[in-house]
Amino acid sequence: MTVLVVGASGETGKLLVGELLDRGLSVKAIVRPERSLPDGFPTSESLTIIRGTLLELSDAEMRQHVKGCRAVASCLGHNLSFKGIYGKPRRLVVDATRRLCQAIKANASDDPTRFVLMNTAGNSNRDLQEPLSFGHRCMIGLVRFLLPPHADNEQAADFLRREIGQLDRQVEWVVVRPDSLIDSDRVTEHEQYPSPTRSALFNAGKTSRINVAHFMADLISSDESWKRWKGQMPVIYNKGFS
Repeated sequence: MTVLVVGASGETGKLLVGELLDRGLSVKAIVRPERSLPDGFPTSESLTIIRGTLLELSDAEMRQHVKGCRAVASCLGHNLSFKGIYGKPRRLVVDATRRLCQAIKANASDDPTRFVLMNTAGNSNRDLQEPLSFGHRCMIGLVRFLLPPHADNEQAADFLRREIGQLDRQVEWVVVRPDSLIDSDRVTEHEQYPSPTRSALFNAGKTSRINVAHFMADLISSDESWKRWKGQMPVIYNKGFS
């Protein structure tokens, strides 16, 4: 199996690449031309580095990169700097999600491609009408207005829910929602739930990046895990923070 990873040079993306390689999968990783690979980035004969700016790739280039991949994983996110939060591209995640899905559909593979999107526990799954307090709804509205990356994450998940939906023959999807991200040097026990078990704003849990990568790799490589979560937006916590 070959997997395309976008956002591969990020803190979670590089861990996902390593998890996939450890499971014997082949990985194609798209990395910006001007960016050096981060410390600890995996090396393997099964890894192909593609230098390019994702949203500047032509439709033909996008189709070529996706071709032959049984899964696509997005760990894209905005840098936590003033330019990263308020500069362009403001719609990085949703535009990348849309273009990648369009490329998958244009290739018209006989088998559906798994699309795994890393998102945030602060984004609710409106398919489930998750219960939110009045204060939470007010604060999320303010965050949505003040912080463009949050709206970008919401719109990317909404694209998969509404425009791809549950019955698409070429794209199947899971949106992974970690809570407050922390670093760890090893995989620890973690738990997944269909909806948050605590408020991401007022009582946030913790999720280590390596656990997110481990879960995303499980979704990609395990039919059992995929069938459990396909078409859903599971929230992942380190065990003890649910």
